[in-house]
Amino acid sequence: MTRTIVASATREIIIGFDQPFCVIGERINPTGRKKLAAEMIEGNFDTVIKDALEQVAAGATMLDVNAGVTSVNPNETEPGLLVKTLEIVQGLVDVPLSIDSSVTAAIEAALKVAKGRPLVNSVTGEEEKLEAILPLIKKYDVPVVAISNDETGISMDPDVRFAVAKKIVQRAMDYGIKPHDIVVDPLVMPIGALGDAGRQVFALLHRLRNELKVNTTCGLSNISFGLPHRHGINAGFIPMVIGAGMTSAIMNPCRPQEMEAVRAANVLNGTDANCTNWIMTYRDYKPAEGGASAPASAAPSAGGGGRRGGRAARAGAGAARE
Repeated sequence: MTRTIVASATREIIIGFDQPFCVIGERINPTGRKKLAAEMIEGNFDTVIKDALEQVAAGATMLDVNAGVTSVNPNETEPGLLVKTLEIVQGLVDVPLSIDSSVTAAIEAALKVAKGRPLVNSVTGEEEKLEAILPLIKKYDVPVVAISNDETGISMDPDVRFAVAKKIVQRAMDYGIKPHDIVVDPLVMPIGALGDAGRQVFALLHRLRNELKVNTTCGLSNISFGLPHRHGINAGFIPMVIGAGMTSAIMNPCRPQEMEAVRAANVLNGTDANCTNWIMTYRDYKPAEGGASAPASAAPSAGGGGRRGGRAARAGAGAARE
């Protein structure tokens, strides 16, 4: 059984088909968040601290950490800022972290100070990226997110996206990196723009699990981009992708409706043994007035097995943050 091990200094998490769904908190990312970007540029990390603590309290298994505040000279500005952000976050929480950057120098700088075994987000099928990132993955012995696009961009053909994922896995093996350390992002398209986006992902997940035998992730909210009541779509999508084989997602754990869907899927998928996490989270649950769902109280991590992923602009699938 494929198992991807990630860890903080004190805590190990397993991403796998027989494990609870891994929720990677997306909030520490200035993409589309002008206020957060401005704060980070000024050296103000109050929102970063708040987001880190709130996401873990809400049940995040891991936290994604991104410091891409500007496209101007990122090779100069991003490494130091990412290191500072990473050090602050890993000093606050005990969950494993995902180092999220498209800047190779920033990834390497962060790997030098990261504790435990972080996930690197990400590498694509572009030759330049493969040659830059895969040696770092091997050197630091960490897992990596493989995004299914290459020099030609993001294909609307799911067979092409599968071929890109297969290429990345094979190239990683050339470096001595095992498939269990590759977490593939098959790229979720907005359902409002591409009517079969859901079916594409479900079919891709089956192939990635059965043929490549790799774990998977996605920028979950991409699916609902441009639609009203996005959280309803996201909450419906979660159990469906989990049933199709997805093992993690970069998402907002502070949305009760979406976390409820994750926890319910874990129960129904048999990865919440004896319904323990569900019972501990909802044993005192009372419906809000009018029958609406009331937020769950602070609960154990949704991933008791022990990213948008990549920058939204990098994936190009419209991953706006709310």
